[in-house]
Amino acid sequence: MNLVAVICAGLVGGAALLGCSGEEQITTSGASGPLPSFGHVVLVVEENADYASVIGNPSMPYLNSLARQYGLATQYHADTHPSIGNYFMLTAGQVVTNDDGYSGTVDVDNIVRELIAAGKTWKSYAEDLPSVGYIGPSEGNYARRHNPLSFFSDVVNDPTQRQNLVPFSWFATDLADQSLPDYAFVVPNLCNDGHDCGLSTADSWLKTNIGPLIESPTFQRDGLLIITFDEAHSDATGGGGRVAWVVVSPKAKRGYQSAATYGHESTLRLTAQALGLTTYPGAAGSASNMSEFFQQ
Repeated sequence: MNLVAVICAGLVGGAALLGCSGEEQITTSGASGPLPSFGHVVLVVEENADYASVIGNPSMPYLNSLARQYGLATQYHADTHPSIGNYFMLTAGQVVTNDDGYSGTVDVDNIVRELIAAGKTWKSYAEDLPSVGYIGPSEGNYARRHNPLSFFSDVVNDPTQRQNLVPFSWFATDLADQSLPDYAFVVPNLCNDGHDCGLSTADSWLKTNIGPLIESPTFQRDGLLIITFDEAHSDATGGGGRVAWVVVSPKAKRGYQSAATYGHESTLRLTAQALGLTTYPGAAGSASNMSEFFQQ
């Protein structure tokens, strides 16, 4: 039985969301090749959900529709528990800390450092961030532990770079003005990322706020969007459990699924490589290439 048949057989309810009613599905074991170049990379991180609770879940029709139309990694694993170490792996290639209450400054190599060195622009769009440039503790529905770029010395110690820490409300404005940065890290609040509210809330938020990005001419020209989860809720496979990872791009293969094993360090490598960077922080330097998801 092939991978698609296994997935379809194992789903209850929302199976059609994965294209289990006859649509062509491509599966692979991780063949790699050259990666296309991209003008804009957007990374959205959701919270605390096992792969099986997301993929095929009728409460998440929008994310499942993207998984069906574009690319889905079926064996993607987070690196650790709890949250904060996974966010650092996505941006610095190392766990750094497993203390969700961490408030120090991180001086290791990271995506911001490499973007600045390459002359690329970046922003972290954090929902409910108290103010532009805020590097203080969590407040209300804003969780600093989900905003890793706010910890890096390249940002904390540079007043100019701190101005790239902005409230998520800026995202729609930048999109409308065609002024999105080269690299965007998107941080929904504790309700809309699925941490404190149901997955249906997270899915609705994605449709409302990320749907316009996908449909925009800017994105359709050269965009790359990755939506993943920081860690699984009840699984520790691979360190942080098996989670959903979906890629959307006009340059992505359609209806593509991969059974190759990947982790957050591979996403870091992909986001850097997609923007033409040649130095990858931490474990991203030796991580698996994810170019198989894209048209050659």
